[in-house]
Amino acid sequence: MNLLIERLGRVVLIRLDRPQARNALSTQLMTQLLETLRGLDNDPGVGCFLITGTKEYFAAGADIKEMYAKSYQEMIEEDYFAGWDAFTAFRTPKVAAVAGYAFGGGCELAMMCDVIIAAESAQFALPEITLGVMPGMGGTQRLTRLVGRAKAMDMILTGRSIGAREAEQAGLVSRVTATDELLEQALAVAQQIAGFARTATLAAREAVNRAEESGMREGILFERRVFHGLFATPNQKEGMQAFLQKRPPRFQQI
Repeated sequence: MNLLIERLGRVVLIRLDRPQARNALSTQLMTQLLETLRGLDNDPGVGCFLITGTKEYFAAGADIKEMYAKSYQEMIEEDYFAGWDAFTAFRTPKVAAVAGYAFGGGCELAMMCDVIIAAESAQFALPEITLGVMPGMGGTQRLTRLVGRAKAMDMILTGRSIGAREAEQAGLVSRVTATDELLEQALAVAQQIAGFARTATLAAREAVNRAEESGMREGILFERRVFHGLFATPNQKEGMQAFLQKRPPRFQQI
């Protein structure tokens, strides 16, 4: 098994566990991750996924040993990396807690998550250019949307790494915390997200993602319609009534 899974209330904690390979993202690891989360994604008792590695490595990249000898034809026929599309399609909010190296596929996996909490020790890079290739798990697209063309070109064409503070300033990272406090802080964020009405969090992340995939006018209309739809949920009534009554809301986790 390449993963360690733990249920912490409404949060599912996933630890990447391939220490012998610096948590490199093999096809087997991907398959196990997808199989584990697929059922949980539809579980009303789950409000957030929290993904982390070790203090030294979030994930050092994709598994080079697994793919270095593959031909172009093999890569096309296998549609290599396409399985990660299923991970991004999971509707449950995803938080990445990153310490140490998040290189190549590791950086791309973090960017597939909705929130990235980085330890001060975190290092992010897309060094595929040094291997004679380029990012293939969505790195060229997600990094450019997150940090802009100039920074993305710099990182992708030189392969250089950036630390947590530079990543935060560039917009790649949501928050930076002390390395020893990473899991505690990230878990607090995940629990906060998981504590809200699941219908609302699913809808909110879908609307934010739509901003990257459509024009402004279409995105705003989509957002407005989803907002309207939430008024058909009991948690909208509870949340607003609690506000008016100056009390904490008691959301139903259906």
